[in-house]
Parts: sequence; C-alpha cells; structure tokens
Amino acid sequence: MTGSADLTAGLAPGVRVPTVVAVPEALLAQLFTPAAWQRLCSVADVTVLEDHTDRDALAAVLPSARVLVTAWGTAKVDADLLAAAPRLALLAHTGGAISPYAGEEVFARGVQVTQAGAAMARSVAEVALTFTLALLHRVHRFDHALRGGAHWDRASAAPPRHEINGCPVGVIGASRTGRAYLALATALGARVSVYDPLLTEAEAARLGVRKAALDDLLESSRIVAVHAPALPETHHLIGARELALLPDGAGLVNTARSWLVDEQALVAAVRTGRIDAALDVYDTEPLPLDHPLRHLPNVLLTPHQAAATVECRSALGDHTVDEIVRFATGQPLLHTVDRTALARVE
Repeated sequence: MTGSADLTAGLAPGVRVPTVVAVPEALLAQLFTPAAWQRLCSVADVTVLEDHTDRDALAAVLPSARVLVTAWGTAKVDADLLAAAPRLALLAHTGGAISPYAGEEVFARGVQVTQAGAAMARSVAEVALTFTLALLHRVHRFDHALRGGAHWDRASAAPPRHEINGCPVGVIGASRTGRAYLALATALGARVSVYDPLLTEAEAARLGVRKAALDDLLESSRIVAVHAPALPETHHLIGARELALLPDGAGLVNTARSWLVDEQALVAAVRTGRIDAALDVYDTEPLPLDHPLRHLPNVLLTPHQAAATVECRSALGDHTVDEIVRFATGQPLLHTVDRTALARVE
C-alpha cells in the first residue's frame, strides 16, 4: 500500500501542483471568488471539469492530478477511478459529508481527504434560528392561511405564540452547527438544553447550556432543533415515540439530515395539528409535488438551501483553497478526515 508520505513527496518549491477541479461552472463561480481563484492558481496548475458527474470524463483528466476538488454530484472516487489517478495525493471536498465522493479505496491508498464543512455552520445555524422564530410566532400558519384565501379573522387564529427570550429550546447534537445555533439562541435569551452523549458537563457549562437526556429534552422543550450527525446509530433518532413526548404546541426544526427523523412519523404527528415543524431536508429530494408535507398548514419548508448563502458558498471555496495551499507548501492540513467519516450517511 502506498502511504500518504509517499504521495505527498516531491512537491518542489515553486512548482504548481496539477489540480483537477470537478465543479460545474455555475457552482464554481459561487464557491471561488476572483481572489480565491487567483490564490489557487498561484500554487496549482488547474484543470476545470464542468461535466463533473461523468466518470469517464473524470478518469480522462486524472492521470497527472495530485489534487482533486469535488463538489455536490462529482463522481465517486472508487478503485476504478483511482486506477486512472496514480499520482493523486489529496481529495478536497467543497462540502461536508465525503462518503458520496470518496470510497474506502481512497483511504487505503493513503490519499489525504479534506472537507469544508466547518464553513457551513453559521449559515445553517441562522436558518435553524429563523425556523425557530417562525415557529414560535406561527408565521408559517399565518402565511398559509392568508395565501390560501382564509378570511382575516380565521387567518388570525393560531395557537399561542411565544418569544425566544426565556424559551426552553432543545438542541440534539453539539456539532459545529449545533454549537453555532445554540450560541445564537442563547444570545437571544433562550434557555437551551443539549442532548449529545459526547458532551461533558464541563463543556455544557462552558457553553452556557444544560446537558440533558433525550427524553427529558423532548418533554421540556418548546422548540427542538436537530443538529446530530447522520450515523448508523442516529437513524430515526426521532420517531413516533419521541415526537409524542413533545409538549402540545411544540415545534421541530431539522436543517441537518432527514435520516435523523422518521418522516412518516413526523407527517402523522403534524397532521394532528398538535405540533409544528420546519424542515430543510427530506427523505426524497426533490420533494415530490404530492408529498403531504407540502399541504400541511403547520409546516414550514425550504428546498435544502440552508447552506446556500453567498457568504457560505465563498467560505467553502476559501476553506478548500486554504487546504490546497497548505498541501502545496508542505504545511499540515487543518480539516482532514479519516476513513471513519465514511460512516456518515448522506
């Protein structure tokens, strides 16, 4: 097996690193500002592959590549593509989860893998906070009613509304995004509880939150925001039993992965009108036109766009370029992942 030390050897000073950027044109412009692109080209000899989903096209440009930049939809690098890339030493993903883009063989070959997921935390956290405020004030219910032609008095009817100051908010998962969200929520006065088996009492105290068991958090929270990683053990972490623990009038926010919430159980729960939900992620994407979630007045929906701000996209590109510059100049990478990242479900 070839080790990563062998793969990264021979990067002579001043020599630009052969780099394939497998990103379509429209996304390329969003990810890489002119300044970031100039910085990349200062250390890399760049080949752009716009047809990034085409395995044959990718194989054709990989033989001399030392670095491969991937994006959403890029063909997965498996044993066959690795055979076409004998010099590949770094796979730099411009997003978070890398399992759809790097197979086990990439790690077995000693190729370094890095991702830019840290850049998404703020944007996704802000959407989760937006959802939180909308659910507390029942904005979605009023909007549905008015757009649906309800009489003013009928449209004005809604369950009790609440402010976030003093509101009991539960956060499932003290991930990067979870921590960004809880920082925003606590800054606005929310009383935050967190369920995360890896979070220590000392760390919870430092973050200004209460560490809680899952059932306790669900029973005591007016809003529950899901920010856990999508791992085999977190599949349907929130099911019918857990949803039944939520107080009447509570709201569920999911900007993480649909993997974490039993979608059928959630549909059944919100259909009763007892709880509300705000979602950016779904079991099937695009969300089918006849999906019941589209037609429920107590549900707020966005089409998996929580990380699509201008600032987030450019930050993803900056993170990626930073790592390639470090690689090209022989510095340690800051955002590498190991083969355990393959367990994360996309």
